[in-house]
Amino acid sequence: MRFRRILATAAVAAVTTPVALLSVTPAFADTRPATQEQPGKPTLAQLEKAAAEAQKAYDDAVLAEKEGKKVLEAALADTTPLAVAATAAVKAAKEAETAKAGADKALADAKTALAALPETATPEEKEAAEKAVTDAEAAAKTAAETKTAADADAEAPSTRGDDARVAAVRAYDLLQKAVEKALEDKTAADEALAKAREEDEEGNEDDACVPEPELTAVVTGLPSEVVAGDWVGFRLRLTNGTEKTMDEVYPYASVHAADKSGLEDIDDLLKLQWSSASSTTWKTVDDASSIDPINPLEAGDHSDIKLRLKVDAKAPEGQGIAFAAGDYYNDDESCGGTPDLATYTFEIASAAGTPGKTPDATPTPSATPAATPTATPTAVAPTPQGGVSAQPVNGSLADTGSSSAVPQIAFVGGAALLAGVGAMFAARRRKGDSAA
Repeated sequence: MRFRRILATAAVAAVTTPVALLSVTPAFADTRPATQEQPGKPTLAQLEKAAAEAQKAYDDAVLAEKEGKKVLEAALADTTPLAVAATAAVKAAKEAETAKAGADKALADAKTALAALPETATPEEKEAAEKAVTDAEAAAKTAAETKTAADADAEAPSTRGDDARVAAVRAYDLLQKAVEKALEDKTAADEALAKAREEDEEGNEDDACVPEPELTAVVTGLPSEVVAGDWVGFRLRLTNGTEKTMDEVYPYASVHAADKSGLEDIDDLLKLQWSSASSTTWKTVDDASSIDPINPLEAGDHSDIKLRLKVDAKAPEGQGIAFAAGDYYNDDESCGGTPDLATYTFEIASAAGTPGKTPDATPTPSATPAATPTATPTAVAPTPQGGVSAQPVNGSLADTGSSSAVPQIAFVGGAALLAGVGAMFAARRRKGDSAA
């Protein structure tokens, strides 16, 4: 629900900036709805336009790649003009080579015949043999020149054809890479748009979630003083005071603590566990594990969650806070939750301490005198319709005799809890979406 998200947003500043701890409440009033456009963040319309342009660029790249493939196939074909010319030139070069070989043989034969003339040969026979050699030399020279020219003619179109084929292959490779890049851009644009639409849908769903004051989360049995090293058992009761069944109710409980100064966080020394009638094994409540939902919680009915808390024996004396809340989700997608976070403060005594019976830590109205050793509820009540605005904290924490430690730990623990509640709600929303 949006008011949970508002609380979590304000809590971030409180956690990271100690000076802001005492001014957390005014920060709530200025918190704007989570769905409001953030500076520098693209709008849904802009993302839709970007996705459409990326789609067009991809379609154009695919079309260009197809045309480029045709050009490549044509360049590699044997029927191109360059290929035909190259084939003819090669054929002519081979014919010239054959002719040269014949001319060279004829010359050799003529020379052999001249040399073989006997001494008794007549002048006419010698003249005829010499002329045959001269004619064969001329024919051989002409054949050699013709072959040289034919070889050159065959080389030129072949080279031009190879260059054309290489150019076509390179051009097609660039077109393929353009398609890959356009697909990457299209995928990124589609993912950004899908994420924005999902966030927009979640924001719209959050608008439908309303505070439900008739859903209450009450802790009983938590003592006002907890001795380090001992398990302390108590109970969380969720009550559906409405006239309608809640299909799924998610309990929330959390504990936080600091030393007496209120400045040193000792949350890591606390262990909170839960069990119920449907899940009797004790399970730890932490950031990675929450309490199982109640399915369903009938109108006017309640359900109890057993809780137990153990403060590590090494923990120093300090102050602790327990929080309780609940959210509900119905099959018809309506949802809501407890408007307030119930807050319970308790003292942490060292393991060496042996306190007697102590009263329970229970929330009291803001009008309760400061001397009462119990906590007042820290409530943030959002409006149920339209833009949600957070309200100031009602009342103040009671004085337990520990100077300013109580308000300090209240704000520290509250900030940590609120951030956790925001994360919890997001996780539940994701669960609900996946179930649908």
